[in-house]
Amino acid sequence: MRLLRRCTRISILCLLAISVFTPVFLLSFRLKNLNTDASKDFVEDLSILKHRIDAQANSAVQQEEVEGLKGPHLVVYRDGDHGSLVSLDENDRRHKAEDVNLLQSNGTTYGGQEKNQRNLSEQKVSPSREKEKSKPEGVQHSRSIQSHLRRPLDEKVKEMKDKVIRAKAYLSFAPPDSTSHFVKEIKLRIKELERAMGDVTKDSGLSRRATQKMKAMDGTLLKASRIYPDCSAMVNTLRAMMYNAEEQLRSQRDHTSFLVQLAARTTPKGLHCLSMRLTTEYFDLQPEEREFPNQHKLQDPNLYHFAVFSDNVLACSVVVNSTVSTAKDPEKIVFHIVTDSLNLPAMSMWFLMNPPGKATIQIQSIGGFELLSIKYNEDQQKQKGLDPRYVSALNHLRFYLPDIFPSVNKIVFLDHDVVVRKDLTRLWHINIKGKVNGAVETCVEGEPSFRRMDMFINFTDPSVATRFDANTCTWAYGMNVFDLQEWRKRNLTALYHKYLELGSKRRLVKAGSLPLGWMTFYKHTHALDRTWHLLGLGYDSGVTRAQIEQAAVIHYDGVMKPWLDIGIQKYKSYWNKHVSYEHPYLQQCNLHE
Repeated sequence: MRLLRRCTRISILCLLAISVFTPVFLLSFRLKNLNTDASKDFVEDLSILKHRIDAQANSAVQQEEVEGLKGPHLVVYRDGDHGSLVSLDENDRRHKAEDVNLLQSNGTTYGGQEKNQRNLSEQKVSPSREKEKSKPEGVQHSRSIQSHLRRPLDEKVKEMKDKVIRAKAYLSFAPPDSTSHFVKEIKLRIKELERAMGDVTKDSGLSRRATQKMKAMDGTLLKASRIYPDCSAMVNTLRAMMYNAEEQLRSQRDHTSFLVQLAARTTPKGLHCLSMRLTTEYFDLQPEEREFPNQHKLQDPNLYHFAVFSDNVLACSVVVNSTVSTAKDPEKIVFHIVTDSLNLPAMSMWFLMNPPGKATIQIQSIGGFELLSIKYNEDQQKQKGLDPRYVSALNHLRFYLPDIFPSVNKIVFLDHDVVVRKDLTRLWHINIKGKVNGAVETCVEGEPSFRRMDMFINFTDPSVATRFDANTCTWAYGMNVFDLQEWRKRNLTALYHKYLELGSKRRLVKAGSLPLGWMTFYKHTHALDRTWHLLGLGYDSGVTRAQIEQAAVIHYDGVMKPWLDIGIQKYKSYWNKHVSYEHPYLQQCNLHE
């Protein structure tokens, strides 16, 4: 009897324990599963949201519904065409060619816009590339392996994007409010593949789930091709999507071109600050303190005379410093700098504070040449309506060199955006064979500096076609040696005025002094060796270090000047080398490398 009671009591206690602990265990297990599912859903929602944001930033075309697309003109796309679906008509080509000329221009030279835009992006990443070179070879090797493994993944992502675009194109064929099984299926496939692409951007590889989604999309696209067998409808939709993408690209290109030109025309705040400080200091000097030494050398024809026309103090400083530092006989060098009346005090003060070693320097204002000012004002009236940079007095003053320096027989003219790397006094020993101008030619096809006369001169005009040959080799400004005695004998300044007069009556040349120079010095130019003058550092990032090492003068022609933020970063060191950034005024004006 006691044994029976004991067994009954034990049984009751066991049942009571089971009834208490079982609900607790089931509840905890339920909460655990619930939290796991919720976190997975939350992560998936985040991946969808991230992909949608990335997709909107990368391509507005892929995110918009294709029923609102604007179709291309029928003249652009024809069913018989086998070329690219994205075509440009003749007007667009002409517009692009004009942009090419505009984006390399600095008043005298022209070049390619697409190359400039590519350079802008390349020069932004160049510091990181230089850092890569300084890293150990093992790190670079591992990164190269990673990039090699990344290529197949990138191709898969592109394939997934293409499938999404095709799916959206098929989806546009369905009625807008359709709720059919096919519409639901294709929307689901698009959503799944977009989510898979979002996962790929986060992870290091393509998951098995993403591969399955791609196969499912292939099946849906195959089904869609059977439902909509009309290929012309698909082609028209894709053409419309490409046309819209092209329109957006053209708009961005024009916007970028405008911003680059605006940056090129704007004087940096630091340079303006420097000019103001130097001007203030100059007017604090006594008249006798404003005189430069060795002024008796200015008219000596046996010395090496250089001319620079500019309103940029820092740029002139680099030209002078680089020329003097590379010269074997710097005491025989005479620099003639001509600027405008506004910048004359700042330019004078800079070289009074920073004399060019043993060389002699002269600073003049264009306002000091009264006769030339009258002539130029008349010339400017003939060029009214052109870009102010192209009709600048300093830009056209080069055609009056014999009048400015009456006692000089030979002179080397340098643009303010050059850096001299080798001794230029050797130019005085070159026989230019009775010609007036010695310059480097720019007529080698395939090179970025290539130019033809008919690119900037109107050969449809009879007076031009009879006097000039469009196939004549062109040359560059920036580093030119002029025989002023021959110039005076042939009276080429009067010839320049004659062409300027003809241009005032009808359009003969594009803006700038370069085409006028080609016409004025036609058959009066001797070709120098190409190593004397290297072009392209202001627009072409493809200039190699070997070319720079061989060149006597490197020229930052184009809009990406080395003193601007938009300058090509990997070429700035050659210019910065000759700037004294430790100077107090440069420090105070926040001018630094």
